[in-house]
Amino acid sequence: MRSASIVVLIAVLAVQPVRAQGFTWENATELSFVSTGGNASSTTFGVKASLIGTGEPNTFKLELGGIRASSDLTTRRAVGTPGSFTVTETTESDLTAASYFARARYDRAFDGAFAFGGAGWDRNTFAGVENRYQVVTGVGRMWVDGESGRFKTDIGGTYTIQRDVQPRPGADDEYFGFRGSVEARRRLTATADYTSNLVVDQNLETSRDLRADWINSVAVSISEGLALKTSIQLLYDAQPANIPVPLFDGGGAQIGTVSARGEEIDSVMTLTLVVRF
Repeated sequence: MRSASIVVLIAVLAVQPVRAQGFTWENATELSFVSTGGNASSTTFGVKASLIGTGEPNTFKLELGGIRASSDLTTRRAVGTPGSFTVTETTESDLTAASYFARARYDRAFDGAFAFGGAGWDRNTFAGVENRYQVVTGVGRMWVDGESGRFKTDIGGTYTIQRDVQPRPGADDEYFGFRGSVEARRRLTATADYTSNLVVDQNLETSRDLRADWINSVAVSISEGLALKTSIQLLYDAQPANIPVPLFDGGGAQIGTVSARGEEIDSVMTLTLVVRF
């Protein structure tokens, strides 16, 4: 987790100068947990924490989060005769999904627009990404910002360093890119809000390397500090990383691993409890 610590350190250092400028801070933590037991068991845990500081004309945002899922497979075996036998059980636990991220961003508004800079890190070994670091800087505009809704867009240049679980021979793992993002929010009712966030990253050195992250969610307030939130996240990678695949011989014995192209689209659906303070 050394890479995550680097991003957190950058964010902490960035907070120090703006804290003295009278920022107002708001925290929102999202928690999700699902557990099943019995003949088959599985556990899924997710957490996301967002810390936002506002102090005109500046805004600072720090986000940390991750999802981890595991399943237990129980194998039963009976020894003896049909009338007298003993059942033994063997349980194996497998990690089926794990992804983590950390990112920080600083915005400064001017004349109806804003300039921004940020840094981030993410890991998703099941998608073939061991570590990905990215810095971004650019400009944007807030088109609508009111009680009933919000709409803003921005564009910027990026520099990415990506280390894959199974590196492709000859692949460029450090490159300049271009990013565009759209953030929208709409008040549906007095207690419900819809939000949509789309981020598109284009590798400027390899035109077919395009990535997109699109999150749509509906949050319903339970009380002043609690809300239930349903989200669906779609992750697209036109040039996905390679993932390790077990290799078996004709007799069914594993003789090694090979690299295979991962899926272009991943989806994550969550139901979370949001705690604000």
